[in-house]
Formats: sequence, structure tokens, C-alpha cells
Amino acid sequence: MAGQKTDDRDAYIGQRIAEERRRASLTQRRVAQSFGMSAAQLQKYEKGTNRISAVHLEIFARMTGVPLEHFFQGMKRLDDIPPQGFGEDKQQEIGGGDLQALVDVLARHLSENVSDETRRDIAAAVHALDRKLNG
Repeated sequence: MAGQKTDDRDAYIGQRIAEERRRASLTQRRVAQSFGMSAAQLQKYEKGTNRISAVHLEIFARMTGVPLEHFFQGMKRLDDIPPQGFGEDKQQEIGGGDLQALVDVLARHLSENVSDETRRDIAAAVHALDRKLNG
């Protein structure tokens, strides 16, 4: 990106790009073509000489099948914002004994917010699903 000085973070992300590109058996030329640029420009990204755009990084993540956050994991932070940011905490997966809690919440919501007829339709659908899965 023009006018912005690169730093250690750019080098870190570039190193991760190079590692993932090699792991995916992609050449610099192939990746650069998908970005519409020269292999020399991609090499500058990989070395951290130039800063890669968010759009190109997202395209690269899809090309390699790596989550976008992978390129930032373990990177040294230069600010005081917590790593998880200001968003909500990640939701826990539901499984095992947690399913009963889900059933309780769902039943309470349905009884408070959904008509008797719709509740009967939902119950019938759940029974039909049970028969398909266990029948």
C-alpha cells in the first residue's frame, strides 16, 4: 500500500504467506497471476518489503485453504488492544450433556414466543427427523 512504511508485522505475514504458498505447492508466478501482478511484487510481499492488501491476503487464504486468521497468529502486537478485540467471546460447541441445556432454552423460547399450532408443527418435524435418523 503506497505511503505506508512496512514493519516487522509485514515481514511476519510475508513469511507465513511464503510458507503456505510452498506447502500448497504454488509458485510465485501462479499466485501473482491470480492477484494480477508480477511475481516480483509477490516476492516483495513475502519478504515484507511491501504490505499486502487485505483483499489479496483473503484471496490467498482461499487459494491455500488456510483461515485468514492463520497469517496473524503468533504475530507480535504493536498496540495495547487485546488479541480477541472488542467482539463477543467465541461460542462454545454444543455436545454431550450440553444438548439438554439447548433443549431447555429452545423449549422456553418456543413456549413464550410461538403459537400452539407452530409448536405442534415443530414437534412433528423433530419426530420425523428422529425417525429418519434412528429408524
